[in-house]
Amino acid sequence: MELELRHLRVLCAIADAGSVGRAASELGYSQPAMSTQLRRIERYFSKPLFERNISGVELTPYGAGVLAQARDVLARADAIGHRPAESVARARRPLRLAATNSPVLSGMVVRLRSRLPDLALTVSSVYPSSEIVQLLEDGEVDAAIAADYPGLELWHSAAVAHRGIVTEPSFVALSANHRLKHCLEAGLADLADDAWFVTPDDGAGWPGVFYAACESAGFTPATVHEFLGDQMQLQNMIAEGLGVSIVQATLRPVPGVLIKPLTGTPLWCRYVLAWRRESLADEIADTLVSSATAAYRALIAQSPHLRRWASRTWSVAGPQGVIRSDRDVRQHRGPATDEDTSGR
Repeated sequence: MELELRHLRVLCAIADAGSVGRAASELGYSQPAMSTQLRRIERYFSKPLFERNISGVELTPYGAGVLAQARDVLARADAIGHRPAESVARARRPLRLAATNSPVLSGMVVRLRSRLPDLALTVSSVYPSSEIVQLLEDGEVDAAIAADYPGLELWHSAAVAHRGIVTEPSFVALSANHRLKHCLEAGLADLADDAWFVTPDDGAGWPGVFYAACESAGFTPATVHEFLGDQMQLQNMIAEGLGVSIVQATLRPVPGVLIKPLTGTPLWCRYVLAWRRESLADEIADTLVSSATAAYRALIAQSPHLRRWASRTWSVAGPQGVIRSDRDVRQHRGPATDEDTSGR
């Protein structure tokens, strides 16, 4: 067989879904047909790309390398005939992008440079999402990745548009020697006596939502270390048993650290792509959003703890390899894109 783009899309779908069956449902195939297709693809490469297990499939080291190349090829193919060359040529200065502490940033920038190689870009790190909105309102930046929380959505004027990238559950990072190390999930109340590493006020609702969740669980954290710094440093301290921390669901743990879902998923975070309407052509805004969404799909593929949680929570995979519709988001608040572009 000759390798075709449709074969690469099959590989990406299986990796994102973490299951041949869920990928088949997403692409509209039967599971036997999808399994047959995967066998043909693996015969082409002469090596297994996935390891099969009870919960689904996981990429082999060789498969991870193939998948990275497949995503790059598909991104370039999707950009053919759609590159807004005229819009890029009209740009008089680099696109100014600000971003809070988001796992999506690096993958989005890589894809953006691949799809729009002529677009100059500058990136600024801005932690408070409230400050990011103000920078957009003042015209200091053109686009940004910000964060908010269900029920505390960011407000902005009509001069700014936004689209949700993902709403994901917040997990907790524990030492590999923690007393809950063998539990599938960790209850907030079970962590009442632990020291916590908590990032400072982001102007959008954090850490208020954390303390509210603790209060609902019947306790107030006794020891809190305010920490805003290098993720590696934070994980090293957690590995040493110095405390626990709420973390992003796609965080890759270092040796000595476990990432676990919270029982009842009491905490959620939404990442938002926002931009000044007058600063960005529609084509570039669409490319930003699609690049951010693709970056999050790649993060899911690299996060077995998130996929395991999703497989226990939902039976059918959707666009992010987790759920299947906006209705599911409203009912269960699972990771999925949000197409809202209205001012708030």
